[in-house]
Amino acid sequence: MSENRTGFYGEFGGRYVPDNLNKILDEVKKEFYKCKDDPEFIEQLNYYYKNFIGRPSPLYFAEKLTQKLSGAKIYLKREDLNHTGAHKINNTMGQVLLAKRLDKKRIIAETGAGQHGVATATVCSLFDMECIIYMGEEDTRRQALNVFRMELLGAKVVPVKHGMKTLKEAVDEALKDLMENYEHTYYMLGSAVGPDPYPAMVNYFQSIIGTEAKEQVLEAEGILPDYLVAAVGGGSNSIGLFAPFYDNEEVKFIGVEPAGKGIETGMHAATLSLGKPGILHGFKSYVLQDKKGEPLPVYSISAGLDYPGVGPEHSFYKDTKRAKYVSITDEEALIAFEELSRTEGIIPALESSHAVAYATKLAKQCSKDEIIIVNLSGRGDKDVNQVFEILKSK
Repeated sequence: MSENRTGFYGEFGGRYVPDNLNKILDEVKKEFYKCKDDPEFIEQLNYYYKNFIGRPSPLYFAEKLTQKLSGAKIYLKREDLNHTGAHKINNTMGQVLLAKRLDKKRIIAETGAGQHGVATATVCSLFDMECIIYMGEEDTRRQALNVFRMELLGAKVVPVKHGMKTLKEAVDEALKDLMENYEHTYYMLGSAVGPDPYPAMVNYFQSIIGTEAKEQVLEAEGILPDYLVAAVGGGSNSIGLFAPFYDNEEVKFIGVEPAGKGIETGMHAATLSLGKPGILHGFKSYVLQDKKGEPLPVYSISAGLDYPGVGPEHSFYKDTKRAKYVSITDEEALIAFEELSRTEGIIPALESSHAVAYATKLAKQCSKDEIIIVNLSGRGDKDVNQVFEILKSK
């Protein structure tokens, strides 16, 4: 997809915010596009990508899993090997360098699974900035290890105690803080959501995933993959993998949403499967909403996927049929969590386990000369206690 500076993806995206936020968002947008075209900024970003994050992340052929399934070749894009254990640091590194250019010293962020919070706290520690992380109280319980990591890195974690006490409420509080403190505060949004220019910024900083994967698969196989598979909550890890392949129409995109306890139960967060266009958190996208247009309560075993909206670019991909969106239940994700651990010696994050679960289904339906790249967006250390408790109670 060619560069889009309008903030819209078809009818989706845009900016639906109070007037006092328009000024700060205009400032951020202007600086972002200036940085994007500045060789010095790009050189600095690439320096930290290589020497601090540890990029490029490997594209690993999951040979044992492939043999077990007797279908398509499965490659894993190993974002779990990045410093801090997930793809989130690609974006926070870019945004903190942008915040420095804007001379902001106070950083706020929201987090669900905690990986964006850890990545934000990490770069704030590196560049000596004040860091406040909003996190739903329910997620602080599920992700206690990540809360400790954030605090160890010097961040102040603020539990949000209203509503479902998860990611949506954390975003609500972060936006409220920004409106009150925008003159000296930078909001480091973690997913490919939010008002313009955030979706375009997150796309840009996360596209390193797909750019590397394209080069790596051509080196390994001499051809492009048949399928790209990635989990979708807000949508940053998936847009990062998909976007660089947008014009390669022979490469099929599959986004995997959380079906939770089952679509029929209502306890899920399958926004693109069941949502309708609406406004949430200052942008237009598909939203799980009631008849009055209010966001519905959502659920997933994975704290990083239980969000009632989705990135506007994904909404555009759905409507134009560039991507297909499917859903995976908690139970299927848990099976994939254990299977990848035992087969390949890699413990995936629960978010990534949704993608692995669908890829294993897909591989069985494919021929052995087809290729699937799965974005292993994060490692499972943060989820081990939660999974232990779930499996112990069965």
